[in-house]
Amino acid sequence: MDDQNKNLLIATALSFAVILGWFVLFPPPEPTLDPETALPTATEAQAPTVATTPEAAPANQPAATQTGATEVADAPRVPIETGRLTGSISLAGGRLDDLSLKDYRVTRADDADIVRLLNPVGSANPYYALFGWAPGGGLTLDDVPSVLTDWTLETGETLTHDSPITLRWDSPAGATFRRTIAVDEDFMFTVTQSVENTGDAALTLAPYGLIARHGEPVELKNFFILHEGVVAMADGTLAEIDYDDMTDFAVVPSEGAQAEVTQVTESGWIGFTDHYWMTSVIPENGTAFRQVAKYNAASNIYQTEAVQPTVTIAPGQTQEVATQLFAGAKEWETIREYQNRGVDRFIDSIDWGWFFFLTKPIFWLLHNLNLLIGNMGWAIIGLTLIIKAILFPLAYKSYVSMAKMKELQPQMEKIKERAGEDRQKLQQEMMELYKKEKVNPASGCLPILLQIPIFFSLYKVIFVTLELRHAPWLGPFQDLSAPDPTSIFNFFGLLPWAAPTPGSLLALVFIGILPLLLGISMWLQQKLNPAPTDPTQAMIFAWMPWVFMFMLGGFASGLVVYWIANNTITFTQQYLIMRSQGYKPDVFGNIKSSLSRSSKTGQK
Repeated sequence: MDDQNKNLLIATALSFAVILGWFVLFPPPEPTLDPETALPTATEAQAPTVATTPEAAPANQPAATQTGATEVADAPRVPIETGRLTGSISLAGGRLDDLSLKDYRVTRADDADIVRLLNPVGSANPYYALFGWAPGGGLTLDDVPSVLTDWTLETGETLTHDSPITLRWDSPAGATFRRTIAVDEDFMFTVTQSVENTGDAALTLAPYGLIARHGEPVELKNFFILHEGVVAMADGTLAEIDYDDMTDFAVVPSEGAQAEVTQVTESGWIGFTDHYWMTSVIPENGTAFRQVAKYNAASNIYQTEAVQPTVTIAPGQTQEVATQLFAGAKEWETIREYQNRGVDRFIDSIDWGWFFFLTKPIFWLLHNLNLLIGNMGWAIIGLTLIIKAILFPLAYKSYVSMAKMKELQPQMEKIKERAGEDRQKLQQEMMELYKKEKVNPASGCLPILLQIPIFFSLYKVIFVTLELRHAPWLGPFQDLSAPDPTSIFNFFGLLPWAAPTPGSLLALVFIGILPLLLGISMWLQQKLNPAPTDPTQAMIFAWMPWVFMFMLGGFASGLVVYWIANNTITFTQQYLIMRSQGYKPDVFGNIKSSLSRSSKTGQK
């Protein structure tokens, strides 16, 4: 096997070694319980654990209350109607449990249903947000609003971005509870809770906001490259907890639940993230609160909470607290704007992965190219051109070195003949030749090493970010986040039926246009290098383009577009640089020298 092909194999092995080493040295943080704040004591105020059956409550603790599917379904509702959202708020508990996103559809079909984010109890997949006050200091559950409290609409008729609503409930303990709900033009709700103490005794309560999800999402991807589950920020530290990991938390026997508790001192948020959508409770900056991720095994309910410090309200006084709730699409620009307004590191709610130092700038560049060009497919090709331009100095040195190595090929063959089976002599004479001719045989490794993390980062960007969802390019390629929809089976999109389902046996055989172009571009690029002298190695390299062609057939088409563009640009660069060094590459044969010096060297 010649040195160039050795370099390629070494570079590939080193690339995977680097990635493996990164995972070993910098593993994702495991969620751990803080022993000082792990679980609240029986005397602390707690947010209620939502359950499907009533449970007895220990002394001084709120009971796990019954959600009451019938009561929630029959309760009056207040409509939500903005430019981007539609839904309603149930007056049973004042819960935000019906919300759909007008700008997004389940599929690309014009008549497809819009994406529904939140669902009420009694539906197939209940998912909702609740706010309230946990009792303390001798108060009972009857003294505070519960998850089934019948609220009265005090002001407003429909919640819009410029018309908030206010709910009211009068407590038997002599307090008036109000809840004002506002929403902006995007996806951020502001819930302002107030308690007016009209009684004779002081009230001790703790405000909370929680998000409950009954069971795992129906569309749970369960893919290693994507995080789905709890996402939380606590004083600058990001935590991501998968659904299956929530069952590993310490058991809370009194509630039949498992919980992960973190004490936040200044800023943070907590909620659930899906592939493209998210809900998060966000207390005001500068407010300490207890951040809880909880799983109720008995009712199969996942729950996140933000419980703020207990307050004491004297007779005649009013206490007010405002909490934000994000419920919507993980749009980069929208989330970045909320971060600029004070939501700490909110942009990290998007799953950038361990290579965030690459995925973030790559997405930023891709996003801005898309804004400039107006087409995500051409933006990917533009991104490829920019990446190749940045790496060009390294690539130039690599291709120049490769050209020099080809020039030295005849001398290297003579050294191999003289050394025979003496490997030590062979290596010594080769090193002397490299030193004499000032050639570095390993110089071709670095561009390949850099390409691998860039490729993985772009794969992450294309798979995870919402901006690639249903992003069209041209012709039949109308969703760059999905695999190539063309196939020999449907005559590359000309016949009116779908290609075989990705992952099926037919999909492996009947590949589409993009995988074919990928295989051809890899084959052309490979032809710039002579075949290895070893027959086994030659066979492996000959089959490599076609193996990759079938392997990547089920990948997101945007990623395959990037790889085709990368191969095409690499081929063009290498071809022109090798010609500039005096070689005329013949892609259908071996590289032929046009220098007489080369011919003379070969005759010696």
